[in-house]
Formats: sequence, structure tokens, C-alpha cells
Amino acid sequence: MSNIVELENVVKVYELGEGVKVEALRGVNLEIEKGELVSIQGPSGSGKTTLLNMIGGLDKPTSGRVVIDGVDITPLSERALARFRREKIGFIFQFFNLVPLLTALENVELPMIFAGKLSDEEIRERAIELLTLVGLEKRIHHRPTQLSGGEQQRVAIARALANEPSIILADEPTGNIDQVTGQKIIRLIRDLNETLEQTFIIVTHDPTVAKSTKRNLYLRDGKIVEKLPETTLKIPANILKEEKRQLLLAELRWLKTSINYLQEKKEEINPKIYYNTLYSYKSRFERIKRIIKEYNLIGGKSS
Repeated sequence: MSNIVELENVVKVYELGEGVKVEALRGVNLEIEKGELVSIQGPSGSGKTTLLNMIGGLDKPTSGRVVIDGVDITPLSERALARFRREKIGFIFQFFNLVPLLTALENVELPMIFAGKLSDEEIRERAIELLTLVGLEKRIHHRPTQLSGGEQQRVAIARALANEPSIILADEPTGNIDQVTGQKIIRLIRDLNETLEQTFIIVTHDPTVAKSTKRNLYLRDGKIVEKLPETTLKIPANILKEEKRQLLLAELRWLKTSINYLQEKKEEINPKIYYNTLYSYKSRFERIKRIIKEYNLIGGKSS
């Protein structure tokens, strides 16, 4: 099989101000083949989130190259990166990030509406097929508040598959649901990986989840290592703070992309869906701003 992910000596340095710098990634070299199911483990501050952001095109390296599905995304403009993410990357978030005022069906339809490649009828048919694939054919007209955590994550998985992405990136996909439900979600991911040959890259703190994947990567101090140490590393507070800031910045970039495409497709989207989605995005934007203010994360700048 050919490589779908190639990282060549990727370095990422964040400048925190006053001459303080944090090396989040220190010369990472990585190859992942098409169809692999890979987990990434490591303590907080080890660089997992940064690595995921590099692969997903949500952040750029300070130096090195990131090649995804044969495309060197390192020099791409923000607009080109946004288009690349929409067409090539599917995201599954820990807190689902579903639009609360839309049904499960409408949430899965949304990325296909943004892509603009299918007719309304084709979009509806594919959304129903995907929800059936994840076992929610009887819940398609329910809103997120009417669904359990596990069901919401299944909707998120169906949504991530909507545009037939090259890679699906999952950030702690079982972190906000109970253990039994989490095991069902991982079994679903394994089944999708085996039946569709869909590439999954999962960031997790859960060793049970990691053992369920076919390949395990370990990060320590910004480098890929053979095995995690038995004891938990003590990560400096400034590194933990910067990791939280970068995670929020990545979500802001994702929101910006989504809002921009929502505006571009305004005339093609049902007005109810448009305004409900816009309201949801704005609510999440305000939540992120509150967190940034609460943790005093405004200082420092990304390189």
C-alpha cells in the first residue's frame, strides 16, 4: 500500500512571548499507509494535539514537510488548506461538535452541502446510508439532545465519513462517554476500518483504546518513541497552557472554515438549517473566547 501520511523532520516551535519558546514537535518523521488504524498516545504536553493538527492541516510546521495523500500541504494558503480539509479530512471530536438545533440527518448532510458536489436527493440518500451504517437508521430525525452520548458520537462518525475523506482524525473519541459505550464506538471504528479500508488516526489517553488499534505511536517530549515510560512525566505548566491554547486555536480555525463555507453556500441551504448552524457556530465561538479569557490564554503567539 502507498503512504497516505508522510511527515519529514517536522518541527513546531511556539513562541510564548518574552523570549520563551516551546518545542512541541522535535523532528518528527512518520509514515502511515492508506487503510491503517493508528493510535497516538502520550502524556499531556507531549505533542499529540500538535501532531494531529499538522496532519489535519489545522496548523503549519515551523520546519519540515507534511504530505497528505500525495499532496505537500506545507506551502498551501489558508484558503487552499480549508478546501483540502473539507475534501480530504474527516474530524471526530471528543465533545461531538454537532449542531444542536439540527437533526442527526441534517448534521450528516451539512458537510456534503458545503462540498456542493451532490444533488439534494443524493445528499439525503447518502446521509441516510451513513446513519444506517453506524446503526442509527431509527434515530435520523432526532436532535442531539434526544440522543445518548454514544449515539451522538455515532452521528459524528457518520458526518466525518460524509465527503469520503482520505483520513479521519479522532481526538479522544471515547473521552466523553462511559466505558461500555466507548468500547462500542471503538468496535465501530474497527469495523469501518476493515470494511471500508478507511484510514483512522486516533489520539487517546485510554490504553484500552490504543490496544484496539492495529498500530500504536507514542509521543514523549515532541518525539516519537518506542514505548511510553511507566511513570507519568511532569509537564511544565507553561507547556500545558500552550497545549490548551493551541487546541482552542485549532478549533477556532475549524470554525472559521465552517462559517466561511456556510456563508458561501447560504443561497443553496435551507434557511432554517443555515440560521440554526450559524447560531451554533457563534455559540461555540463565544464558549472558546470565555475559556481563553478564563485561563488567560491570550498572551503568546503561534509561529
